[in-house]
Amino acid sequence: KEVIMEENVIKYYVLCNKLKNIIRTGWKAWNVKKERIESVAEHIYGVQMLAIAMHSEYKYNLDLNKVLYMLAVHELEEILIGDLTWFDITTNDKEKIGHEAVETVLSPLLDKNQIKALIHEFDARITKEAQFAYHCDKLECDLQSKLYDEEGCVDLNDQEGNKTFQNEEVQTLLESEKTWSGMWLEFGKKRYGYDENFTAVSDFAKENDIYKLVKNI
Repeated sequence: KEVIMEENVIKYYVLCNKLKNIIRTGWKAWNVKKERIESVAEHIYGVQMLAIAMHSEYKYNLDLNKVLYMLAVHELEEILIGDLTWFDITTNDKEKIGHEAVETVLSPLLDKNQIKALIHEFDARITKEAQFAYHCDKLECDLQSKLYDEEGCVDLNDQEGNKTFQNEEVQTLLESEKTWSGMWLEFGKKRYGYDENFTAVSDFAKENDIYKLVKNI
């Protein structure tokens, strides 16, 4: 029995380790020029750190430990199906194949039903923990775009074949915002229904050079 348990731990760990090498699709689509582009595993870390900061400063009345656990597992499907964007697949179809993939990834673990329940809760976005986690997930992506923009990693004249770039809403926002990250940050606010706190953080990031905030640390 102990050998099986040890094998289960290793199977799950090795599967999850694959997320370190799956590069976020959005950055590839926008032809981000950097030696190391963010992986899914790095995104998961960033989202958790953002959740800690948002909870600290705005004192949300929710279970932060549950949020962090939820965020730790919310991308497990991508081990098997990859990082699909809403330009690649509908939300309903992604959830369907995603939940099937999660069944496989979690199959070695005794706690698989508990973890699946957290993933389904995140996807349903009904509880306050799930809504908070979802907004952290989306805002983190927008903030990463700001960091790439400040580093000069994206050339808007080098977007041949980029379906996202060709989207009418994206084009309108690029025209009004004038910057790539400005488009991302405004797109997030319009699409994801941020509360006033997430909106304030998004606006602050858009209006400031955020790398300078930690230049001397």
